[in-house]
Amino acid sequence: MGLGLLSYIPGSGRFNPDKEIPSLKGKTILVTGGNSGLGKQSILELAKHEPALIWLAARSESRAQAAIDDILKTVPTATIKPLDLDLASFPSVKAAAARVLAASDRLDILMLNAGIMATPPGLTASGYELQFGTNHMGHALLTKLLLPLLLKTAALPSADVRVVVLSSEAHRMLPRGGIVFDTIKTPQESMFTATRYGQSKTANILFASEMARRYPQIRTVVVHPGAVATNLTTPFSQANLLLRPFVGVYFAVFAVTVEEGVKNQLWACVSDKARSGVYYTPVGWEKTPEANARDEGLAKRLWEWTEKELEGEVV
Repeated sequence: MGLGLLSYIPGSGRFNPDKEIPSLKGKTILVTGGNSGLGKQSILELAKHEPALIWLAARSESRAQAAIDDILKTVPTATIKPLDLDLASFPSVKAAAARVLAASDRLDILMLNAGIMATPPGLTASGYELQFGTNHMGHALLTKLLLPLLLKTAALPSADVRVVVLSSEAHRMLPRGGIVFDTIKTPQESMFTATRYGQSKTANILFASEMARRYPQIRTVVVHPGAVATNLTTPFSQANLLLRPFVGVYFAVFAVTVEEGVKNQLWACVSDKARSGVYYTPVGWEKTPEANARDEGLAKRLWEWTEKELEGEVV
């Protein structure tokens, strides 16, 4: 019942990006998955408020540059740089982080927007279940590598550093126990693809809540965008022929436009009401996650497990 329109209605219409995003002058922003959908729309809306620089991260620099060229048609004065970033590959994540660290002396907003959904069983290039490895591990490594820059920025006068993590109400489709650590480095073929997705989205919530506890000087906010008409759902319908009609009807009836769906993550980037470690549905509506996703013990375990997995992954 949490999905789609039912999770979207409570805060609908409560945020106007043009009027409520303040001046971003002097700020540096990085958005993953910035070449399409919610990521691209986020960059377009943020660019209107004159940040010093936006890094648009995508799986290839050509995709990133094509999106930048399109955004510049609307905001021609924006400074946006392409960033080649494949979250399924640790070497790619490390190379992207190294480029940012070499070129930027601050980072005010890190939006962990990219993600994959309902893919067939598989492994990332770095050896993790495909959805978990992309949605959680890639972003965890990127955040770890950029953390010194985030902390440096947080120490500046009047700084307001934020990490905005996209999760989903689909986290409630998680497996028993929340995260099945024993098989997370296998394709987990015995699980439904939606269950593997729920596991990865649970990891996003746990990661955000634990980061908020460990780094209170950074505002880490986790959001569900609602049911949004993007290409993210294509693999879900393709994974099962029986689901195709249902998925098509569901999104035709309940999905909002990208322009509307982007509001929650934009709100999380700038609103004084956004609280660190809290999970929000659109727009700015605090909601209690599923029990495993709010388990502090599981959050600590995931953080420490992830840190161990990432040992030696330095720029």
